[in-house]
Amino acid sequence: MVQTRTNHQVLLKELQRAYGFDEVAIVPGTLTINPDQVDVSTNIGGFHLPLPILAAAMDAVGDVSFAVALGRLGGLAVVNLEGVQCRYDDPDSVLAEVAAAPQAEVTALLQRIYSAPLKDNLVGERIRAIKAGGVPAAVSVTPANTKRLAPLIVEAGADILVVQSTVTTARHKSKSYRGLSFSQLCQSITIPVIVGNTVSYHGALELMETGIAGLLVGVGPGAACTSREVLGVGVPQVTATLACAGAREAYYRETGRYVAIITDGGMRTGGDVCKAFASGADAVMLGSVFAGSREAPGRGNHWGMAAPHPALPRGTRIRVGDEGTLEQILLGPTSRNDGTQNLVGALRLCMGTCGAMNLREFQRVDMVIAPAIKTEGKHFQLLQN
Repeated sequence: MVQTRTNHQVLLKELQRAYGFDEVAIVPGTLTINPDQVDVSTNIGGFHLPLPILAAAMDAVGDVSFAVALGRLGGLAVVNLEGVQCRYDDPDSVLAEVAAAPQAEVTALLQRIYSAPLKDNLVGERIRAIKAGGVPAAVSVTPANTKRLAPLIVEAGADILVVQSTVTTARHKSKSYRGLSFSQLCQSITIPVIVGNTVSYHGALELMETGIAGLLVGVGPGAACTSREVLGVGVPQVTATLACAGAREAYYRETGRYVAIITDGGMRTGGDVCKAFASGADAVMLGSVFAGSREAPGRGNHWGMAAPHPALPRGTRIRVGDEGTLEQILLGPTSRNDGTQNLVGALRLCMGTCGAMNLREFQRVDMVIAPAIKTEGKHFQLLQN
């Protein structure tokens, strides 16, 4: 008898379909609510924020004056303590130099600027200046500098510490140094800790178990970031937010402790912001949107935190221009019809359309996979763009 071999395809791995903001839509509810009656506030680590919006810890976005301005409107700006604010006594002149540099030379310039040493005395100065403006002070450091800077940050009176890197995990291997323990950090300091970034259910769950108060979601979605091109890593933001929000719910059911999910990056319009919350976010973190505000220190430019990496830069300076005042961008009024202003107004209207009184209810609204959401019936708009 002749034996024949059946050809069976063996898959090394099965790929999950992942979705970004342009591929999904929010389903309206069977109940509607007046937009002025919905509650858009959120809580992170015990801090009540009237607006669930954070500004990214990027030098072109947040300095002391911007943090005060956003805080007075009800949001929260995170100031990067490893950027120019704590490397130079006069950071504004450095930012002006970056804005004026030719595009072909800007990455090398950024690498030189960020090679200057951090000045520990400026850490306290920047935090105290924000606090003097009457708003909470949130500041950002990378894991490598957290152990050294955390005591200075707490002593200066900061309210929230953000520990941020391209990809953050609860477990880290290194031959050169003993890695940062988030569990030890959360136990050793008296202020809430937000960490990021991550995109997976299990990664989020492990980080929550360390005692953190908030988790940043997103790897490479930002307008000024090129990690997805350079490293090939990342998960589209809707899928990433859904996964991490699922971990939050599981952790909350098990422990009774709620960890805020903050979708970080990839949002440009009110529709994007609404979809982030409908996917499970408790807050969103915006970068390029705020870099285009008149209050931002970047003079209409924007660049990512990894852009000045000395050996493998992952980002570039982009021109975002003048998109209006911070108040216009967040609260309007606006005459634009492209969704780039009055983001909070869009969120309120969307929540009302879906019958959600607050963000927790809005996280439970139905969504659909909708690849035609941007093009259906938009024939003339597409022709004229």
